Amino acid sequence: MDTAFSFLFLCLTSFFTLINPLGTMPVFLAMTSDIPKDERNKTAKKATLYSFFILCGFAFSGQLLFSFFGISINSFKIVGGAIFFLMGMDMLQARLSPSKIKTEEINSYVSDITITPLAIPMICGPGAITNAIVLMEEADTVLKTVFLFSSILIISFFTYLILLSSSKIIKIIGQTGINVMMRLMGLIVMVIAVEFFFSGLIPIINQINFK
Repeated sequence: MDTAFSFLFLCLTSFFTLINPLGTMPVFLAMTSDIPKDERNKTAKKATLYSFFILCGFAFSGQLLFSFFGISINSFKIVGGAIFFLMGMDMLQARLSPSKIKTEEINSYVSDITITPLAIPMICGPGAITNAIVLMEEADTVLKTVFLFSSILIISFFTYLILLSSSKIIKIIGQTGINVMMRLMGLIVMVIAVEFFFSGLIPIINQINFK
C-alpha cells in the first residue's frame, strides 16, 4: 500500500510539473486576450478536457506503440529522462519551453486554439505524454492504474481552475512569483529526469554485462 501511495505522489508531482499550468498562464492570457470572458472560460475547459483524453489515450496505447516499433521501456525511460532534464533546465531559468511559445503556431491556429496549440503542445506536451506512457508501464497493479488515471484527472482539473483564474493569479503573485514557481518546478522535473534516466540505463547495462 505504501508503494502504491508513493506511486500516486510521483504521478501527481510529475504531471503537475511537466504540464506546468502556472507557466502556461501568461501565454493563455495572451492568446485569449481579444475574446470575451465566457469564451475564454470555454476555451480553458475544452483545452484541458482534450488534454485529459490525449494523455489517457497515450497511456493506454503506449504498450502497442512499444510492440509495433520494437521499443523497450528502458530505452523510452532514457529518452524521457533526457527530455525532462532539458525541460527542467528551461524552467529553472524561468523560461517557457520553446514548443509552447511559437508565434507562428498561435497565429496559424487562432481560429481554433483549443486543440492546437493550447491542448497540444502547451498543456499536453512531449514531457507529459512521455510521463503517461512510462508511468503506465510502471503501474503493475490495479490500484496503481487507478491512481495514474486519477492523477491525470486531478491535474487536468487543477489546470482548468488555474487557467480559469489566470488573470487573478497573475495579479496576486506577479511575474516574479511565476518565475519563482517555475524555477522550483524545474528542480523537481530535473530530479524526476535523473530517476527516469538511470532506471532505464541500469537494466540495459546489466543486460550488456550479463551477455
